[in-house]
Amino acid sequence: MATTDFKDYYSILGLTKTASADEIKKSFRRLARKYHPDMNPNNKEAEAKFKQVSEAYEVLGDPEKRQKYDQYGQYWKQAGEARSPGAGGVDMGGFDFSQYGNFDEFINELLGRMGDTGTTSRSGSSRSYSYRPGGGFSDFGFNDFGNNYEQPANVDREATVSLTLGEAFRGTEKRFTIGTDTVDVKIPAGVKQGSKVRLKGKGQINPATQQRGDLYLVVELKPHSFFQFEGENLVCEVPITPDEAVLGTAIEVPTTEGKVTMNIPAGIRHGQTLRLRGKGWRNAKGERSDQMVKIAIATPKEITATERELYEKIRDNRTTNPRSNLAQIML
Repeated sequence: MATTDFKDYYSILGLTKTASADEIKKSFRRLARKYHPDMNPNNKEAEAKFKQVSEAYEVLGDPEKRQKYDQYGQYWKQAGEARSPGAGGVDMGGFDFSQYGNFDEFINELLGRMGDTGTTSRSGSSRSYSYRPGGGFSDFGFNDFGNNYEQPANVDREATVSLTLGEAFRGTEKRFTIGTDTVDVKIPAGVKQGSKVRLKGKGQINPATQQRGDLYLVVELKPHSFFQFEGENLVCEVPITPDEAVLGTAIEVPTTEGKVTMNIPAGIRHGQTLRLRGKGWRNAKGERSDQMVKIAIATPKEITATERELYEKIRDNRTTNPRSNLAQIML
């Protein structure tokens, strides 16, 4: 590989050499989603970027390959092949490794050509070096050479599947077109926002091995007009009238499986939450969480003459003052 062909995989992923494995994975997923051909149809530039990002992750996402890449830089592939049986005599990007006793000798001679005075002859080198991306050489021992070069691993892909709350709760079946394949996918009941459904062998084709990675469908839930999530539970808001709040009542509340009757205790406060046990979301084991019902006291904007007369009578005969504790408050 010529020096001008060197690809800085860290730079491609927008990272530094100190990046953790988790940071590498997160950066790859973000960039792969950004440049994925499905998200950028007929965009050759995005397609090229996607290939670069995938290639970078194939190396940096594999601890063994990353170690070789960090150690040998642009020569990381040759480093593995140089120790493979029968690899001698192969022209590795313009360098014939068969003429050297080991990789140290090749590096030392290369540095000697560059005028580095710290190197010695092939037969008795006092130091050995590895080229680091971004320039410069650093010490390493020939025993750290690593294993034979392996073909890049399969590349997994992610795609978004948008579901209504009902589809997610009960489970559904969706049809996808992946390349030339049409696939019917069963979405299990109880998936939530961010859940992943794996399609084995439907990912990106590895050009080196012709094997395919997996495709992960990431669930995206459409907003619902009544239900929302709060942790594992479902939450909703139900309005009641002022007289229902004062006197108490029984009301019907929608759940995921129809309406149920809920008792509202007398004197309930605005914003107070009541619990419907076992009426929430279904998990993978079939267990149900709870549905939390937040009470909202709805004050009428328009009232009849009779209602006004009765409210005025209540006001004139009220025996409690909810603001009595405010009289003693001061700075």
